[in-house]
Amino acid sequence: MAASRHVFLMCPPEYFNVAYIINPWMHGNLKRIDNAVAKQQWRALYDAITDRATVRLVASQPGSPDMVFTANAGLVKGRQFVCSRFRYPERQYEEPYFADWFMDRGYDVSLMPRDCPFEGAGDALFDRGQDLLWMAHGHRSIEGAREVLAGRLDVDIALLHLVDSRFYHLDTCFCPLDGGYLLYYPLAFDDASRREIERRVPAARRMAVGEEDALAFACNAVGIGQTVVVNRATPEFVHTLGAKGFEVVQSPLTEFMKAGGSAKCLTLRLDE
Repeated sequence: MAASRHVFLMCPPEYFNVAYIINPWMHGNLKRIDNAVAKQQWRALYDAITDRATVRLVASQPGSPDMVFTANAGLVKGRQFVCSRFRYPERQYEEPYFADWFMDRGYDVSLMPRDCPFEGAGDALFDRGQDLLWMAHGHRSIEGAREVLAGRLDVDIALLHLVDSRFYHLDTCFCPLDGGYLLYYPLAFDDASRREIERRVPAARRMAVGEEDALAFACNAVGIGQTVVVNRATPEFVHTLGAKGFEVVQSPLTEFMKAGGSAKCLTLRLDE
């Protein structure tokens, strides 16, 4: 039924490249993107998602090579859109384009304070089993963003601390799935954060992934009902999710991995 389909925002990779280094994945990859391959991989992901959900598009802009990673645009809840404040100047050019897109479509758009870095659904993810927002700090977003979001969105927020620079956004190592399930890489978090995750998510619904899957960004997944779309996954990962009733769809995104992004990074869910 069309009315119940999830809706995602994506941005074509017209200007996608590694034009600067702002995370560990970008090292050694400056100007090394094969844009033709990137376009094929993005299109395959787009097709996999549009088979199961609705996709809206925002136009890519010259000078914003990472705009393709729409997860970082901001955070959506109902008709509210909290626009990101990027930590690095290289990505701050994206902010007005995303703000305009949402404003043009009638959303209530608000900005974070300029001194409050917050990178949207890269670092803030809604739980799929309870009324809860998971928010991370440590590399990009700051702890103080929690108070701002709590005031604007009226939601319980669980704060997590990221400690491995390879997992610089929450969505690189943590993915809430339908039914209150959680996919995550425990070693990306400090001890207190792991305890918080264990306190809020029952053991039967927690799926911890190993390092091989984590480094292939298997947690950077797009969950669409019982389907989980990822860059790549081990047979063990596919089996673990299958045992919980999920189907894993693999859609290679090697060009985007060079910039530190994968399936989830390339999408922003609009029907929160």
